[in-house]
Amino acid sequence: MSYVTVLLESSHQKSNFFCGTSMLDTYLHKQAKQDIKRHLAACFVMLDNNQVKGYYTLSNSSIDREIVADDIKNKLPPSYQNLPVTLLGRLARDLKYNNQRLGETLLIDALKRSYSTSFTIASMAVIVNPIDDVAINFYLKYGFIKIPDTDKMFMSMTHIAQLFK
Repeated sequence: MSYVTVLLESSHQKSNFFCGTSMLDTYLHKQAKQDIKRHLAACFVMLDNNQVKGYYTLSNSSIDREIVADDIKNKLPPSYQNLPVTLLGRLARDLKYNNQRLGETLLIDALKRSYSTSFTIASMAVIVNPIDDVAINFYLKYGFIKIPDTDKMFMSMTHIAQLFK
């Protein structure tokens, strides 16, 4: 499977990255390399002449089976109280590259990578914790489902598999 992103490296130019959300800018500028080093998150970047155009992070996570929709939960063995998922923790694109659908491209790349990895490191879904209504609408547009009574959204690997057939 081919990807449009690579793992963040020290040589990548990230200091001029500006997405308009200070938390996401600061993460790339100051925290991402530390998280990679500590194995807390993998940070994948899309580059333009070594300049970061956009990025996303992936981590292993789990969710309580009780928050999953009944139609999914009923197909799973009851012994699984915590379900393995992939957390798409951050996704951002530089404002200099507006109107290029980079957010969509990064999301598709993240879903492909998550799906591919789910065969070697079990994961039944990708989850996100959108930071605002704009992000919620973005993920809804691409098929994520809100998990009731949480700030999380969910897309099953079964659904992701159908996207890439």
